[in-house]
Amino acid sequence: MSFRRPAPPLAFALVSALLLAVTGLFAKLIPITQQGDAHTLQGFVGLNAPRLTPALDRIAHLADPAPYALWALVLALVALLRGRWRVALGLPVVFVATGFTTESLKHLLAGPRLEEWLGHAQIAAASWPSGHSTAAMTMALCSVLAAPPRLRPTVAAVGGAFALAVAYAILTLGWHFPSDVFGGYLVAMTYVMLFVALIAWTEQRWPSRRGVEAAARPADALPAFGVALLAAGAAGGLALARPHQLVGYAAVHTTFVVGAIAIAALAVVLASVTALGLRSGSASRAARPAR
Repeated sequence: MSFRRPAPPLAFALVSALLLAVTGLFAKLIPITQQGDAHTLQGFVGLNAPRLTPALDRIAHLADPAPYALWALVLALVALLRGRWRVALGLPVVFVATGFTTESLKHLLAGPRLEEWLGHAQIAAASWPSGHSTAAMTMALCSVLAAPPRLRPTVAAVGGAFALAVAYAILTLGWHFPSDVFGGYLVAMTYVMLFVALIAWTEQRWPSRRGVEAAARPADALPAFGVALLAAGAAGGLALARPHQLVGYAAVHTTFVVGAIAIAALAVVLASVTALGLRSGSASRAARPAR
């Protein structure tokens, strides 16, 4: 898989857009998936506690509009310093496009999804897709685009973990349904892949005159594995601290377990696809002399 040609990222953009439409259909119109959505959310909300709420709130607000806009400027500056002016010019546009699309879809498809157990804390009618999930995944994937080739595996791992942390936080706080998170992730992937396809097309038509960058190597994935092991170790430590409570909770909330794993899997897949596609293309370009 290589993103040197526009066809592969265009295909991923199309798949993401189709999955986005399917997710919206399931979230809004299919009763059985709406029930699963609610049961998964109930499992997340049941994990919240007064001592956890402040930390979860801080994590969720890392994807607010202010840090979102600031990160777009930071990434554009990084790309500009690396001589990737096309990426530098396009990244802010991607940030604006994902945010605008999510907000437009929210209001266009707004409709109540009432759950009795939520009481007076019902989720807003305009909640699909999730703006915070869109922002977090856009920040993660665009960070991979702006990063040097040898850092992309690590940036993808950290970015995917960040997007997942924001998603889990807003779900535990009861701000969104899980389907809102799926929708937000897929909006981000659709636009990022369209942008990657555009960059590939312009490189074919008007090759840039950038110098040679160090090609990615297998060893560059080691820090990413370290991040994954650290996350797994933290989760394992929490599980070992209260194993009986964890097993009992999972047994009662099996839909929650499936939903949480599915969200994590989607975050990993989107970050990995972006990093692997760009890694292949970067390695091939670096093998050629600078023009």
